[in-house]
Amino acid sequence: MSEGKILKGRAITGGEAEGRVLLCKKPLSFLGGVDKITGIITDSECEKKGESVRNRVLVFPYGKGSTVGSYVMYSLKKNGTAPAAIINEETEIIVAVGAVISEIPLVDNIDISQIPDGAVARVDGESGEVIIREIEPEETAGNENE
Repeated sequence: MSEGKILKGRAITGGEAEGRVLLCKKPLSFLGGVDKITGIITDSECEKKGESVRNRVLVFPYGKGSTVGSYVMYSLKKNGTAPAAIINEETEIIVAVGAVISEIPLVDNIDISQIPDGAVARVDGESGEVIIREIEPEETAGNENE
């Protein structure tokens, strides 16, 4: 794996996590946009509809929708289908509260156009540092179901 690109943002929720990036270029609503049992994106406006957020580093510009979205994030955590971490351009209160109560590392003030879909990201929710590593072709062989 290559050394990686370091991005510095604002730490919102502590903790560290690493995983494959799931990049959504449009705002995401957890209420009605992500199935709280399976972690599958159901938002028809999201280009990643049908994909799972489970154990992924979920990257999207900002959240939208009802405050109940925070509790959907908590349900995802309790069901074992939550993202490993979240990266936003600008975190709003719904996503921030959901990350706090679910103990999901969250960093914002990141230019998400610098993060390739499918790369590996390490998120440090204490320092606000994000390390992005491109995956080499040989690293993906046999790992399609991760």
